[in-house]
Amino acid sequence: MKKNDSFDLTVPVLSRGKHRNPRKGACFMEFASYLAGAPWSDHPDCTHPLLAGVARDVNDCTSDAGRGRLAPLIPSVIGLTPDDPRVVPRVTAKCIQLALPVVSQERQYILAVALMVGERTLAKMEGRPIDSMQPESQAALEGVPAATKWARAFTARPHRSAPDFARRTAPRAVSCAVEGISQACVPNPDERLYELLNASIAECKLWMPPPTPFRTTPREAVEAH
Repeated sequence: MKKNDSFDLTVPVLSRGKHRNPRKGACFMEFASYLAGAPWSDHPDCTHPLLAGVARDVNDCTSDAGRGRLAPLIPSVIGLTPDDPRVVPRVTAKCIQLALPVVSQERQYILAVALMVGERTLAKMEGRPIDSMQPESQAALEGVPAATKWARAFTARPHRSAPDFARRTAPRAVSCAVEGISQACVPNPDERLYELLNASIAECKLWMPPPTPFRTTPREAVEAH
């Protein structure tokens, strides 16, 4: 081996925020790009954009003491890139469902609106009645009656233009949910954030297309024998 030939064996350490390179540390998604062999980035192409946003938010809002527990989840987001449009409202709903019972009242109002808008978006995609909801979302809203009443009145008003749910509303709602949990007066918010990220990963997995079965060509079959 030549003198200047070397291998970078630096293993990143999970920490808050963006980092220039692995030696400076890594957020959850930067570590994912590192493991995937992709260009160093906290927005790698190897993970669904909204799920990556959930992971970044959870990484930054988890305490320094609790962040290490997230590391085993990193490989599970690599290659998780479902393209079904229902993924965005469903992942958003998961995050809000877990956050609504514990976040501040101000955040409950914001998240109740986002959940209703997301459920209507999903209902349109699935050809269901516009006001129908997933049972988990219905239960979450019933647990915060004041916020739900306000959100119903707000979403019933005519608006000049509806914001792009996938590109604007969903990421903001996810961030609001994660930050709200981290600031909530509840025991062990790190555990709740871990649960939120794990649930988001599981939801994305449900929408991944099945793997293409390997088919042996006639020639390969003959050569195998």
